Amino acid sequence: MKTIGLIGGMSFESTAVYYDLLNNMARDRFGGLASAEILLHSVNFADIVALQQSGRWDEAGKRLSAIAANLEKAGADCVLICTNTMHKIAGQVQAAISVPLVDIIDETATALKARGCKRPLLLATRYTMEDGFYHAQMSSYGIEVMTSEKAGRDRIHSIIFDELCKGKVLDSSRAEMLAIIDAARSTGADSIILGCTEICLLLDPNHLPLPGVDSTLVHCQAASEFAFTDDTALDGVRKYA
Repeated sequence: MKTIGLIGGMSFESTAVYYDLLNNMARDRFGGLASAEILLHSVNFADIVALQQSGRWDEAGKRLSAIAANLEKAGADCVLICTNTMHKIAGQVQAAISVPLVDIIDETATALKARGCKRPLLLATRYTMEDGFYHAQMSSYGIEVMTSEKAGRDRIHSIIFDELCKGKVLDSSRAEMLAIIDAARSTGADSIILGCTEICLLLDPNHLPLPGVDSTLVHCQAASEFAFTDDTALDGVRKYA
C-alpha cells in the first residue's frame, strides 16, 4: 500500500469526508481491520480564505507547495489538494514535488466523459465558477462547463462558505440548489458537477434531476486506486465510476 498525502483543512468539514472515504475504500479493498496509509497537513482555512479574497494566489501557491514538499519528504507517494478552488494553483504545487499530484479536475472530467456528459452545470465557489481555470481544463476534455447566472453563483458561493464550511446543512439551501439545477436543465445542462468538496454534504449526486459527479468521491477513488494497487496509473475513476 502506498501513502496518500492530503493537503486539507479547506474546509475541515470536507477533509473529514476525504479521511472517511479513503479509509472505507481501504477496508473494502483489503477487508478486516485495514485502513489507508495517510499523511495529512491541515491548514488554518481562515488564512487561505484571506489569500483568496485578496487575490494573493501566488502566495497561496507557495504555501501549498511547501506543504506538498513536506508531505513528500515525510513519505507520501502522491499528494491531493482537498479542495477544487485551490487547483487554480495546482501546476505550481506539482512543480514543487516529484510524486504525482492527483488532480481533482482531471478526475472529474474523466468521470464525466465515461458517462457521456458534455455540458455539465458546475456548482462551486465563485473562484472556481468565474476565474476560468476550471473551464479551460475541462475544455481540453471536450467538456463545455455551464454556470448559473450571477444571482445563482452568488447564492451557491454563500451556501458553501456561510453554511457548509461551518457545518450547517440546511434543507432550505438544498431546495435552492435543486431549483438552480432545474433552471440549468431547461437551458441545456446534461449533468451536474459537485465542484466544491463540501457540496456532497448537501446533495447526493445519485438523487439529482440530472446525472451527478461528486468531485470529492472521484478524487478519492483515483487516489485509492493509485495507493492500493501495484499499477501506478491514475485511472481510478475509470475503474470505480
